[in-house]
Amino acid sequence: MQKEDGLPHQYKRLQKQKAAIDPILSREELSQIATRKDLIELFKDRGPKAASALENYEYERELRFLQIELIKLQSWIQAHKLRVAVLFEGRDAAGKGGTIKRFMEHLNPRSSGVVALTKPTDVEKGQWYFRRYIKELPDPGEIVFFDRSWYNRAVVEPVMGFCTESEYDKFMFQVPEFEHLLYEDGVVVIKFWFSISKEEQKARFNKRIQNPLKRWKYSPVDMKGQQLWGKYTHYKEQMFSLTHTSYCPWIIVQANNKKRARLEAMRYVLNRFNYDGKKEAATVLAPDPNVVMRYHRSVIQVDY
Repeated sequence: MQKEDGLPHQYKRLQKQKAAIDPILSREELSQIATRKDLIELFKDRGPKAASALENYEYERELRFLQIELIKLQSWIQAHKLRVAVLFEGRDAAGKGGTIKRFMEHLNPRSSGVVALTKPTDVEKGQWYFRRYIKELPDPGEIVFFDRSWYNRAVVEPVMGFCTESEYDKFMFQVPEFEHLLYEDGVVVIKFWFSISKEEQKARFNKRIQNPLKRWKYSPVDMKGQQLWGKYTHYKEQMFSLTHTSYCPWIIVQANNKKRARLEAMRYVLNRFNYDGKKEAATVLAPDPNVVMRYHRSVIQVDY
């Protein structure tokens, strides 16, 4: 048997998926699988367990192809000294952190990073609000992923009472100008909003509480997410209306299906750049418009 040590994580996961198929298919049937088409044909009409295993197989396969493209994109960003900042916003448990993890999984950490700032210190509270974020912006040749960003002040802070009305108003007035300055200076800013339904958020909260490995993610702020759903919606819509611009638009990601949201967010980022080797991609790079779309006031969203 071929030794797996040192092989990509996706390969190991695919092997586990294949092993999980055993109860669904006989060993004789498994031995007949030579291509992806063979696998799909054998799995047809085998019940929900087979459908779930096949869905996981397809997800891991697409994830691997897209992560290969992300490595190519990173090399191109380094070579051209670009500065790329990708912002992940959304309600609690929307899947921001899990998506960032998949983005970062195989990238070179020397020219990529994740920013997830804690609450501001007393000193930072006395500074210009954007200062703590400016120092986290990418240097030439870097791509940085923000797990929440300066938009904390647009939604979370006013909902939870962490800022005054005056501070909120000042932020909403300044943020389009701040982002325009970044645009003029050549910083590429991509703003994602991961959109989930109230029912899906509640289900994910319950899973966090039950899983000891994820319980740390559940906080007092999360507890109020369901109670203050309507208030979150109000400030979210205010944010879109006042900060969605032609030079820095909001990109809505329908995220009730975590895996699909991850793949389509990757496709959107890859599709934004004409990097070397893009035409040789082994998968489709254009995002599904039913999952990823620019914000528009008429867009139907699930997190109202």
